[in-house]
Amino acid sequence: MCIFGNLFIGIGVAAFKFSLLGNDPFDGMNMALSDLLKIYYPILQIMVNICFFVIQVSLGRDLIGLGTVINAVLLGYIVDFCSKIFNMIAQTPDSLILRIIIMLAGLIATGFGLSLYQTSDLGVAPYDALAIIMDRKIRKLPYFFARIICDAGCALVCFLAGGIIGLGTLASAFGFGPVISFFNKTVSQKLVKKGSRNP
Repeated sequence: MCIFGNLFIGIGVAAFKFSLLGNDPFDGMNMALSDLLKIYYPILQIMVNICFFVIQVSLGRDLIGLGTVINAVLLGYIVDFCSKIFNMIAQTPDSLILRIIIMLAGLIATGFGLSLYQTSDLGVAPYDALAIIMDRKIRKLPYFFARIICDAGCALVCFLAGGIIGLGTLASAFGFGPVISFFNKTVSQKLVKKGSRNP
């Protein structure tokens, strides 16, 4: 579930990028910094994850697992590979409707991947851990608002670095929650229960 979850996340993030309507704040920030600093995107993603991982080790060691490593190290390469495949087989359509459809497909794929990845309970990605740590350490700051602060900071850096802030950014901010919840109930939790009955 963890591995396939990250594969679907990579496909979804690449679809967001292909639509040219904006990515989720964290990946959008890394893509913008990659272009600005001329650093290969997967390498820059690892560098940023290492920075957040230091915080995770210091303040949220219980959130670290195999899934943390898989997400932090491999996801950038999966996104880069899928992006190259998309660009090889097609060109970004001029039609806004088709671009929105591609973006929505990315939203569904990423949400499904996040559901599998999170439900596997093998650790949390360094960036995702940041909001959880803030929720734990800062009194009267619910997780929802901690996540908004993290995403808003990434979106600001993305904008300042020349990245795309658009419909895809808004869709990821407000759409992931319902999509992940849907797949948790219909797929991921059932897979976990089935696996626990058949060790």
